[in-house]
Amino acid sequence: MVKPWKLAAICAVSFSLVSAGNGYAAEEDKAPDFTPLAYHTVELDSKVLASSQLFKFDSGLNFNYPDAVRGIFVTAHSAGGERFDSLINLIDQTELNAMVIDIKEDVGHLTYIPEEGSALAELNIGRSFIKDPRAMLEKLEEKEIYPIARVVVFKDTVLAEQNPELTFMDGDQVWKNNRGDAFVNPFLQEVWDHNVQVAIEAAKLGFKEIQFDYVRFPEGFEHRADDLSYSLGDYAESDVDPVQKRVEAVTDFVAYAREQLEPYGVEVSVDIFGYAATLPEAPGIGQNFSKISENVDVISSMIYPSHWTSYFGIAKPDLEPYNLVAEYAKVENQVLAALDNPPVSRPWLQDFTASYLGSGNYMRYGKAEVEAQIKALNDQGIEEFLLWNAGNSYTEGVDYTP
Repeated sequence: MVKPWKLAAICAVSFSLVSAGNGYAAEEDKAPDFTPLAYHTVELDSKVLASSQLFKFDSGLNFNYPDAVRGIFVTAHSAGGERFDSLINLIDQTELNAMVIDIKEDVGHLTYIPEEGSALAELNIGRSFIKDPRAMLEKLEEKEIYPIARVVVFKDTVLAEQNPELTFMDGDQVWKNNRGDAFVNPFLQEVWDHNVQVAIEAAKLGFKEIQFDYVRFPEGFEHRADDLSYSLGDYAESDVDPVQKRVEAVTDFVAYAREQLEPYGVEVSVDIFGYAATLPEAPGIGQNFSKISENVDVISSMIYPSHWTSYFGIAKPDLEPYNLVAEYAKVENQVLAALDNPPVSRPWLQDFTASYLGSGNYMRYGKAEVEAQIKALNDQGIEEFLLWNAGNSYTEGVDYTP
């Protein structure tokens, strides 16, 4: 049996084809679009599906995949503000070569105003943090900096509050975690389509990779799963246990998104909790490292030493950045080696000081600590990495050379 989302994928791409002599189209107004929050499926035959593979979109910008991606996280405020030039200079002067830029941020807003006529423009979720995303990308093209669009998926307070039927309800209130964040429901096709549309718009702007973050249920969801009100969507028909239903939903979204993005020639990556690689699956949040990895081009585990408790026999991981990263990399390498077509490994590394851990449990991170993490990856054969600093204040003088 073909899953409903597979039929939807076939339909959405096929009806968007233009009839050109060579079967290709590069004009922006010819690219496939969805209407967010309204989706219909039609079963099409194999000939139609085959013809849909002929469509290829060209944004007009030219970016080459680097020898190995060595990137930094860039907030929309930085990308659209004065700090952008200093971050470009950092990349110019070092072995760094990529930026992960917020396009849909943690609350659910787009970080730019979509053009009139875009399906996203009508939703009023854009904010003008990045006033001219195309000009920003043209500058990255000039500097040969590989652009990655970060799209926060299921953590989305904006969509949850606008559409309570797409979230988890606690009585008559949208359920939020202790930090006041709401999540939308990974079981629902409408939620998938909303985020896929954001990703397509980013690809049309010229980004060469879409990085999906928060591809999961809320932390601790298993403790509230029976108390909250929400729809299981098509997964109501599944006869697997609740843990596997969550795993199915998260994995299916990733596979679906990758398929929808295929005509745009972008890489697809997913951020995932580091500990997910050490378990069969993270039961509460629906992340199965192997299953997600089978459906992406790049897997980016968040392995900041500060985010681990006693693990790998290391009592205070933040104090041992080399050992923590090396031990993690050994486990991940084993998991990926078991896959038929493993993705590129590109972990997130720590370039911040976790003073919140308390005296004796953390140390100040600088040049030596960042380099130690990179060396640990390189020693285990992993050449790509991303650096996280929430304020984009990256350590000076670091040797990023592979």
